Amino acid sequence: MTSVTASLRPVPGPARAETRGRAVGLSADEVYRQLLRALAVSVFAVLVLIIYETARGALPSIHTFGWRFLVSTDWDPVAEKFGALPYLYGTLVTSALALLLAIPPCLGAAVYLAELAARRVGAVLTFVIELLASIPSIVFGVWGLFVLAPFLRTAIEPFLIARLGFLPLFRGFPFGIGILNAGLMLAIMVSPTIISISREILLSTPRSLREAALALGATRAEGIAVTLDAARPGILGAVILALGRALGETMAVTMVIGNTNRISASLLAPGSTMASVIANEFTEATGNLYLAALFEIALVLFAITLLLNAMARLLVHWATGGRRDVAGTV
Repeated sequence: MTSVTASLRPVPGPARAETRGRAVGLSADEVYRQLLRALAVSVFAVLVLIIYETARGALPSIHTFGWRFLVSTDWDPVAEKFGALPYLYGTLVTSALALLLAIPPCLGAAVYLAELAARRVGAVLTFVIELLASIPSIVFGVWGLFVLAPFLRTAIEPFLIARLGFLPLFRGFPFGIGILNAGLMLAIMVSPTIISISREILLSTPRSLREAALALGATRAEGIAVTLDAARPGILGAVILALGRALGETMAVTMVIGNTNRISASLLAPGSTMASVIANEFTEATGNLYLAALFEIALVLFAITLLLNAMARLLVHWATGGRRDVAGTV
């Protein structure tokens, strides 16, 4: 009995060895964990550093103009009077126009790739669509300047003026370069983001939802509508991510928008965005206040883009987590 009890006692050797190992230094797993933690924290550190440097550069403009900077239309470097309202207006209008033009066809393409297309056809088309995201923005700008602008000037804009010229949105002259061209360019550039993420969200929804709808007598279109309703938060996240890309696009928009600091109700008129004015005038800013005004525009653009991307990540995470919960309960 004594021998059996003695054999069941824990052997102190490995425990002492493990204690000695911890006393000597960290284990390999602990070192790896701390290294990954440091890398993750470094991302936030870089983000905080960017915000700090941008805000520090914008301080003279913030102290001089205050909130008037966001609602003023003045932009006179000689008199040192600056206002960002025309650039805010151009950024919001071109981004909204891009989403308005991109969401319906992109959502239809995502539904086709996820629900209707054959597996091989869907894989090939998805690969081709995602290639659009790898094309440099300067290439889109050159194409929009030398191909899209003449087409708009000779065919599309005269038609819009003749048929819809009674509306303020389509009054003016057919320049070919302006807000409409920039909106079309942005719509093409954000399409891969909307299609890819929407397709992944649709594929992640449980098939039992559509099968249940079909079992209750729904048509195939109604079954797809049920899937779309379940994937709505994720699709909204894809749209917000695309909006963040549209807000920050620089070179392509700079080449086709016309770059004027005027606010016009017409989509055919030239305009400017926050990103384009920074690209055009940053190297020409000679005075401290002039440079600070550009820094403040960058700070506002950064804040808007950061907020939208954070909202998109939260929505996509929530939608994906919800799908896992649903799939686990079915």
